[in-house]
Amino acid sequence: MTAIYSSAALKTRQREVKDAARQEVVHITENGNAAFVLCSEELFQRKLDEAAEEAAYAERMRGALLDGRADFAEGRVIEGADAFFDVVHAKVAQHGKA
Repeated sequence: MTAIYSSAALKTRQREVKDAARQEVVHITENGNAAFVLCSEELFQRKLDEAAEEAAYAERMRGALLDGRADFAEGRVIEGADAFFDVVHAKVAQHGKA
């Protein structure tokens, strides 16, 4: 569950807010409205790393889809499981791997 504290809690419940911010992103409100977010440096870096990893994955998937569409448009397709495995076995043999 998302941790939400009022801005007054930064003064009156400082330890609790800090402890929560070490574990998750904490939302701070002012006059009942969302105002700030708070988290530890370590959590912030972890969230940045996760976002970068997700973006890289999305880009790899986008590239794979574009490559697949281009292959299909240019007739580079394999029809059937037997034909697919024949191609795989030929590539494995070509690269000298069992």
